[in-house]
Amino acid sequence: MKIFLSNQGYLRNFKSFTESLDLSHPDRLEITTHDKWVTVHPANLVLAAALAIQVGKENTEIKGDVPDSGRYLDRMGLYGLIKTPSPFIYHKNEESGRFVPIKIIKTSEDQSRFITDMIPLLHLSEKNTTIVKYIIGELVRNVLEHSFAENGAIVAAQYYKKTNRVSIGICDTGIGLWKSLQNFWHPKNDISAIKLALTPGITGTTRREGGTAENAGAGLFFIKSIAKITRNYFVVYSGNAEYTLLKHKKRIKGMPRLYADPDRDLHNESDIAASFKGTLVAVDISLDETPGFNDLLASIGDVYDKAIRERKRSKYKVPKFI
Repeated sequence: MKIFLSNQGYLRNFKSFTESLDLSHPDRLEITTHDKWVTVHPANLVLAAALAIQVGKENTEIKGDVPDSGRYLDRMGLYGLIKTPSPFIYHKNEESGRFVPIKIIKTSEDQSRFITDMIPLLHLSEKNTTIVKYIIGELVRNVLEHSFAENGAIVAAQYYKKTNRVSIGICDTGIGLWKSLQNFWHPKNDISAIKLALTPGITGTTRREGGTAENAGAGLFFIKSIAKITRNYFVVYSGNAEYTLLKHKKRIKGMPRLYADPDRDLHNESDIAASFKGTLVAVDISLDETPGFNDLLASIGDVYDKAIRERKRSKYKVPKFI
Protein backbone atom coordinates (compact mmCIF):
# COMPACT_ATOMS: atom_id res chain seq x y z
CA MET A 1 0.00 0.00 0.00
CA LYS A 2 1.13 3.56 -0.66
CA ILE A 3 0.05 6.88 0.86
CA PHE A 4 1.25 10.28 -0.30
CA LEU A 5 0.95 13.14 2.20
CA SER A 6 0.82 16.32 0.16
CA ASN A 7 0.93 20.05 0.86
CA GLN A 8 -2.85 20.22 0.37
CA GLY A 9 -4.03 17.83 3.08
CA TYR A 10 -7.20 19.70 3.95
CA LEU A 11 -10.59 18.07 4.45
CA ARG A 12 -11.97 19.82 1.38
CA ASN A 13 -9.44 17.82 -0.68
CA PHE A 14 -10.11 14.45 0.93
CA LYS A 15 -11.89 13.09 -2.15
CA SER A 16 -8.72 13.54 -4.22
CA PHE A 17 -6.70 11.98 -1.41
CA THR A 18 -8.82 8.80 -1.39
CA GLU A 19 -8.69 8.49 -5.17
CA SER A 20 -4.87 8.74 -5.10
CA LEU A 21 -4.36 5.98 -2.53
CA ASP A 22 -2.82 2.69 -3.55
CA LEU A 23 -4.19 0.01 -1.24
CA SER A 24 -2.88 -2.96 -3.19
CA HIS A 25 -0.30 -5.24 -1.53
CA PRO A 26 -1.96 -5.03 1.91
CA ASP A 27 1.00 -6.62 3.72
CA ARG A 28 3.19 -3.49 3.45
CA LEU A 29 2.70 0.29 3.76
CA GLU A 30 4.92 2.95 2.20
CA ILE A 31 4.35 6.61 3.12
CA THR A 32 5.87 9.47 1.15
CA THR A 33 5.49 13.23 1.57
CA HIS A 34 5.69 16.41 -0.45
CA ASP A 35 9.35 17.42 -0.66
CA LYS A 36 8.88 21.02 0.52
CA TRP A 37 5.83 21.19 2.76
CA VAL A 38 3.46 18.72 4.44
CA THR A 39 -0.11 19.58 5.46
CA VAL A 40 -1.90 16.76 7.26
CA HIS A 41 -5.48 16.79 8.52
CA PRO A 42 -6.29 14.35 11.36
CA ALA A 43 -8.31 12.45 8.73
CA ASN A 44 -5.20 11.68 6.65
CA LEU A 45 -3.27 10.97 9.83
CA VAL A 46 -5.65 8.40 11.33
CA LEU A 47 -5.98 6.58 8.01
CA ALA A 48 -2.20 6.26 7.76
CA ALA A 49 -2.04 5.18 11.41
CA ALA A 50 -4.83 2.61 11.04
CA LEU A 51 -3.14 1.01 8.03
CA ALA A 52 0.25 1.08 9.78
CA ILE A 53 -1.21 -0.73 12.79
CA GLN A 54 -2.90 -3.23 10.49
CA VAL A 55 0.27 -4.25 8.63
CA GLY A 56 2.61 -3.91 11.61
CA LYS A 57 5.47 -1.60 12.51
CA GLU A 58 8.14 -3.63 10.72
CA ASN A 59 6.17 -3.48 7.48
CA THR A 60 5.59 0.29 7.50
CA GLU A 61 8.06 3.01 6.51
CA ILE A 62 8.31 6.63 5.48
CA LYS A 63 10.44 6.85 2.37
CA GLY A 64 12.42 9.81 1.09
CA ASP A 65 13.30 13.12 2.69
CA VAL A 66 10.61 14.70 4.87
CA PRO A 67 10.56 18.53 5.07
CA ASP A 68 10.77 20.31 8.41
CA SER A 69 6.98 20.71 8.53
CA GLY A 70 6.86 16.92 8.72
CA ARG A 71 7.74 17.15 12.42
CA TYR A 72 3.96 17.28 12.83
CA LEU A 73 3.91 13.57 11.95
CA ASP A 74 6.22 12.88 14.88
CA ARG A 75 4.37 15.20 17.24
CA MET A 76 1.13 13.38 16.45
CA GLY A 77 2.70 9.96 17.02
CA LEU A 78 2.92 8.51 13.50
CA TYR A 79 6.64 7.74 13.71
CA GLY A 80 5.93 5.60 16.76
CA LEU A 81 3.94 3.23 14.53
CA ILE A 82 6.56 2.73 11.81
CA LYS A 83 10.08 1.35 11.57
CA THR A 84 11.54 4.56 10.10
CA PRO A 85 13.26 6.51 12.91
CA SER A 86 12.10 10.08 13.40
CA PRO A 87 14.53 12.85 12.44
CA PHE A 88 12.60 15.34 14.58
CA ILE A 89 12.47 16.39 18.22
CA TYR A 90 9.47 17.92 19.93
CA HIS A 91 8.44 18.65 23.52
CA LYS A 92 5.51 16.67 24.91
CA ASN A 93 4.18 19.66 26.84
CA GLU A 94 3.19 21.12 23.46
CA GLU A 95 0.13 18.86 23.49
CA SER A 96 -1.97 20.59 26.15
CA GLY A 97 -4.87 22.49 24.63
CA ARG A 98 -3.55 22.18 21.08
CA PHE A 99 -3.89 18.62 19.89
CA VAL A 100 -4.63 15.03 20.82
CA PRO A 101 -2.05 12.76 19.15
CA ILE A 102 -2.93 9.39 17.63
CA LYS A 103 -4.70 7.19 20.13
CA ILE A 104 -5.92 3.62 19.87
CA ILE A 105 -9.28 3.02 21.53
CA LYS A 106 -10.32 -0.55 22.28
CA THR A 107 -12.24 -0.22 25.54
CA SER A 108 -14.71 2.13 27.20
CA GLU A 109 -11.86 3.24 29.47
CA ASP A 110 -9.78 4.20 26.41
CA GLN A 111 -12.79 6.10 25.08
CA SER A 112 -13.23 8.01 28.35
CA ARG A 113 -9.56 9.02 28.37
CA PHE A 114 -9.80 10.30 24.80
CA ILE A 115 -12.89 12.35 25.57
CA THR A 116 -11.13 13.79 28.64
CA ASP A 117 -8.13 14.72 26.47
CA MET A 118 -10.51 16.40 23.99
CA ILE A 119 -11.93 18.84 26.57
CA PRO A 120 -9.06 21.41 26.42
CA LEU A 121 -9.42 21.54 22.61
CA LEU A 122 -13.11 22.42 22.59
CA HIS A 123 -12.91 25.95 24.05
CA LEU A 124 -16.67 26.00 24.60
CA SER A 125 -19.05 26.72 27.44
CA GLU A 126 -19.51 23.82 29.83
CA LYS A 127 -22.97 23.01 28.47
CA ASN A 128 -21.91 22.97 24.82
CA THR A 129 -18.75 21.03 25.65
CA THR A 130 -20.89 18.32 27.22
CA ILE A 131 -23.03 18.00 24.08
CA VAL A 132 -20.07 17.86 21.67
CA LYS A 133 -18.32 15.33 23.93
CA TYR A 134 -21.43 13.16 23.86
CA ILE A 135 -21.63 13.19 20.05
CA ILE A 136 -17.94 12.38 19.58
CA GLY A 137 -18.27 9.67 22.20
CA GLU A 138 -21.17 8.16 20.26
CA LEU A 139 -19.08 8.00 17.09
CA VAL A 140 -16.27 6.20 18.89
CA ARG A 141 -18.70 3.87 20.67
CA ASN A 142 -20.23 2.97 17.32
CA VAL A 143 -16.81 1.83 16.08
CA LEU A 144 -16.25 -0.31 19.16
CA GLU A 145 -19.65 -1.96 18.98
CA HIS A 146 -20.35 -2.40 15.26
CA SER A 147 -17.18 -2.30 13.17
CA PHE A 148 -15.70 -5.56 14.52
CA ALA A 149 -12.30 -3.91 14.18
CA GLU A 150 -9.61 -5.94 15.92
CA ASN A 151 -7.43 -2.84 16.23
CA GLY A 152 -10.20 -0.65 17.68
CA ALA A 153 -10.79 2.97 16.76
CA ILE A 154 -7.84 5.17 15.75
CA VAL A 155 -8.44 8.82 16.69
CA ALA A 156 -6.64 12.17 16.58
CA ALA A 157 -7.63 15.82 16.95
CA GLN A 158 -6.12 19.26 16.37
CA TYR A 159 -7.13 22.73 17.57
CA TYR A 160 -6.33 25.75 15.38
CA LYS A 161 -6.23 28.89 17.48
CA LYS A 162 -6.16 31.33 14.55
CA THR A 163 -9.50 30.11 13.18
CA ASN A 164 -10.87 28.78 16.51
CA ARG A 165 -11.52 25.43 14.89
CA VAL A 166 -11.11 21.84 15.98
CA SER A 167 -10.50 19.03 13.47
CA ILE A 168 -11.15 15.40 14.36
CA GLY A 169 -10.46 12.10 12.60
CA ILE A 170 -11.81 8.67 13.60
CA CYS A 171 -10.85 5.55 11.64
CA ASP A 172 -11.14 1.78 11.89
CA THR A 173 -10.11 -1.18 9.74
CA GLY A 174 -13.25 -3.19 10.48
CA ILE A 175 -16.02 -4.55 8.27
CA GLY A 176 -17.06 -1.23 6.70
CA LEU A 177 -20.48 0.41 6.45
CA TRP A 178 -21.82 -1.73 3.59
CA LYS A 179 -21.37 -4.97 5.53
CA SER A 180 -22.45 -3.41 8.83
CA LEU A 181 -25.80 -2.35 7.34
CA GLN A 182 -26.31 -5.43 5.19
CA ASN A 183 -28.32 -7.51 7.68
CA PHE A 184 -31.23 -5.07 7.96
CA TRP A 185 -30.97 -2.41 5.21
CA HIS A 186 -29.28 -4.13 2.23
CA PRO A 187 -27.52 -1.13 0.64
CA LYS A 188 -26.70 -1.84 -2.99
CA ASN A 189 -23.19 -0.38 -2.85
CA ASP A 190 -20.75 1.54 -0.67
CA ILE A 191 -22.06 5.04 -1.44
CA SER A 192 -25.61 3.89 -0.65
CA ALA A 193 -24.34 2.50 2.65
CA ILE A 194 -22.70 5.83 3.55
CA LYS A 195 -25.92 7.73 2.82
CA LEU A 196 -27.95 5.27 4.88
CA ALA A 197 -25.51 5.72 7.77
CA LEU A 198 -25.91 9.51 7.49
CA THR A 199 -29.71 9.24 7.63
CA PRO A 200 -31.09 9.75 11.15
CA GLY A 201 -32.64 6.65 12.63
CA ILE A 202 -30.71 4.16 10.51
CA THR A 203 -28.56 1.73 12.49
CA GLY A 204 -26.99 -1.61 11.72
CA THR A 205 -28.57 -3.23 14.78
CA THR A 206 -32.24 -3.13 13.77
CA ARG A 207 -34.64 -2.53 10.90
CA ARG A 208 -36.77 -0.44 13.23
CA GLU A 209 -37.07 3.24 12.21
CA GLY A 210 -35.33 5.37 14.83
CA GLY A 211 -33.19 2.51 16.08
CA THR A 212 -33.39 1.50 19.70
CA ALA A 213 -32.90 3.36 22.97
CA GLU A 214 -29.34 2.04 23.07
CA ASN A 215 -28.47 2.80 19.46
CA ALA A 216 -30.50 5.40 17.61
CA GLY A 217 -28.21 5.78 14.60
CA ALA A 218 -27.79 9.47 15.40
CA GLY A 219 -24.06 10.11 15.79
CA LEU A 220 -23.20 10.76 12.15
CA PHE A 221 -26.31 12.87 11.59
CA PHE A 222 -25.49 15.00 14.63
CA ILE A 223 -21.85 15.61 13.73
CA LYS A 224 -22.75 16.38 10.10
CA SER A 225 -25.33 18.89 11.36
CA ILE A 226 -22.74 20.65 13.53
CA ALA A 227 -20.34 20.85 10.58
CA LYS A 228 -23.07 22.33 8.39
CA ILE A 229 -24.20 24.91 10.97
CA THR A 230 -20.60 26.02 11.54
CA ARG A 231 -20.02 26.09 7.76
CA ASN A 232 -17.32 23.44 7.70
CA TYR A 233 -16.43 20.19 6.00
CA PHE A 234 -17.40 16.67 7.03
CA VAL A 235 -16.26 13.39 5.47
CA VAL A 236 -17.18 9.71 5.51
CA TYR A 237 -15.03 7.16 3.66
CA SER A 238 -15.81 3.43 3.52
CA GLY A 239 -15.25 0.78 0.88
CA ASN A 240 -14.69 2.48 -2.47
CA ALA A 241 -16.97 5.41 -1.65
CA GLU A 242 -16.44 8.84 -0.12
CA TYR A 243 -18.92 11.58 0.85
CA THR A 244 -17.82 15.16 1.60
CA LEU A 245 -20.22 17.74 3.00
CA LEU A 246 -19.24 21.08 1.48
CA LYS A 247 -19.24 24.43 3.23
CA HIS A 248 -22.59 26.21 3.41
CA LYS A 249 -21.99 29.55 1.70
CA LYS A 250 -21.95 32.57 3.99
CA ARG A 251 -23.72 34.75 1.46
CA ILE A 252 -26.87 32.65 1.96
CA LYS A 253 -28.82 34.40 4.70
CA GLY A 254 -30.12 32.65 7.76
CA MET A 255 -29.06 29.46 9.50
CA PRO A 256 -28.35 26.54 7.15
CA ARG A 257 -31.25 24.10 6.93
CA LEU A 258 -30.77 20.56 8.17
CA TYR A 259 -32.03 17.67 6.08
CA ALA A 260 -32.60 14.03 6.95
CA ASP A 261 -31.68 13.09 3.38
CA PRO A 262 -27.90 13.54 2.86
CA ASP A 263 -28.47 13.92 -0.90
CA ARG A 264 -30.13 17.29 -0.21
CA ASP A 265 -26.97 18.71 1.34
CA LEU A 266 -24.37 20.39 -0.84
CA HIS A 267 -21.73 17.70 -1.16
CA ASN A 268 -19.23 15.82 -3.30
CA GLU A 269 -19.27 12.06 -3.55
CA SER A 270 -17.15 9.43 -5.20
CA ASP A 271 -17.50 5.72 -5.84
CA ILE A 272 -14.05 5.30 -7.37
CA ALA A 273 -11.96 5.80 -4.25
CA ALA A 274 -9.35 3.19 -3.37
CA SER A 275 -11.26 0.33 -1.73
CA PHE A 276 -10.77 0.70 2.02
CA LYS A 277 -11.88 -2.15 4.28
CA GLY A 278 -13.02 0.00 7.16
CA THR A 279 -14.65 3.34 7.89
CA LEU A 280 -13.28 6.84 8.37
CA VAL A 281 -15.19 9.83 9.71
CA ALA A 282 -13.66 13.32 9.92
CA VAL A 283 -14.98 16.78 10.67
CA ASP A 284 -13.96 20.41 11.09
CA ILE A 285 -15.95 22.36 13.69
CA SER A 286 -15.75 26.11 14.25
CA LEU A 287 -16.07 26.80 17.96
CA ASP A 288 -17.51 30.31 17.77
CA GLU A 289 -20.63 30.08 19.92
CA THR A 290 -22.90 31.91 17.52
CA PRO A 291 -26.67 31.95 18.09
CA GLY A 292 -27.06 29.35 15.34
CA PHE A 293 -24.46 27.06 16.91
CA ASN A 294 -26.00 27.40 20.38
CA ASP A 295 -29.50 26.86 19.05
CA LEU A 296 -28.44 23.73 17.22
CA LEU A 297 -26.81 22.16 20.24
CA ALA A 298 -29.80 23.07 22.37
CA SER A 299 -32.30 21.58 19.95
CA ILE A 300 -30.35 18.83 18.22
CA GLY A 301 -32.46 16.17 19.88
CA ASP A 302 -35.64 17.83 18.59
CA VAL A 303 -34.21 18.03 15.06
CA TYR A 304 -33.40 14.34 15.19
CA ASP A 305 -36.86 13.34 16.50
CA LYS A 306 -38.56 15.43 13.81
CA ALA A 307 -36.50 13.80 11.06
CA ILE A 308 -37.50 10.36 12.31
CA ARG A 309 -41.20 11.29 12.36
CA GLU A 310 -40.95 12.64 8.82
CA ARG A 311 -39.36 9.42 7.58
CA LYS A 312 -42.04 7.35 9.27
CA ARG A 313 -44.86 9.42 7.75
CA SER A 314 -43.30 9.12 4.31
CA LYS A 315 -42.94 5.37 4.76
CA TYR A 316 -46.55 4.82 5.80
CA LYS A 317 -47.89 6.89 2.88
CA VAL A 318 -46.68 4.25 0.44
CA PRO A 319 -49.78 2.32 -0.76
CA LYS A 320 -49.89 -1.36 0.10
CA PHE A 321 -51.70 -3.84 -2.10
CA ILE A 322 -53.09 -7.19 -1.00
